[in-house]
Amino acid sequence: MVDKIIKPLNKINKRAWQRMLSGRKLDILSPSPLDIEIKDIALGLSRVTRWNGQTTGKHPYSVAQHSVLVEELFSKEYPDLDPKWNLAALLHDSPEYVIGDLITPFKYALNNSYRFVEESLMKAIYLRFGLPALPPKHIETKIKRIDKALAWFEAIDLAGYKEEEASQIIKKPNLNSKHQFIVALSANDIEKRFLKRFHEIILKIS
Repeated sequence: MVDKIIKPLNKINKRAWQRMLSGRKLDILSPSPLDIEIKDIALGLSRVTRWNGQTTGKHPYSVAQHSVLVEELFSKEYPDLDPKWNLAALLHDSPEYVIGDLITPFKYALNNSYRFVEESLMKAIYLRFGLPALPPKHIETKIKRIDKALAWFEAIDLAGYKEEEASQIIKKPNLNSKHQFIVALSANDIEKRFLKRFHEIILKIS
């Protein structure tokens, strides 16, 4: 299965790596944890938009801000979990610093090729920061629950959806936490917030 995916991709372009601002050259098809830097992730995610940029506000709504809000909500909903799983929540969309954020219908259209690259990057990123390549299923389920809940609020607050319309594509969330209206922040501001939260969690884990 892996060869069937990698070989066609290699035929498209023999150079499968991207140079990051840190100087690291990350092989997108066979990523090494040693080539992953948190500053590269924070920078990239702060400049990748959610909802294909179709959001309201002065600034584009970024994957970095989505990630920070997912971790914040995850922490409120599951306050007693090991803090390493907060790190997993913060990093849950981090492959998108390399491959961008594709809307869900497009991901389904690309099928296995996209998912293979995304999953390989996710495993390398988790390993780079001391997490298991594959978190336990119950943790993945909890992160996905919060991810979908936030997507519903994003649809209402930022993407122009009415509640009835949003509920047709995402189940309306049932959370213990009170929702605060989302306002998109600048890329520079959210990059700093993402890094700050990352280091706060690392200190708790250490």
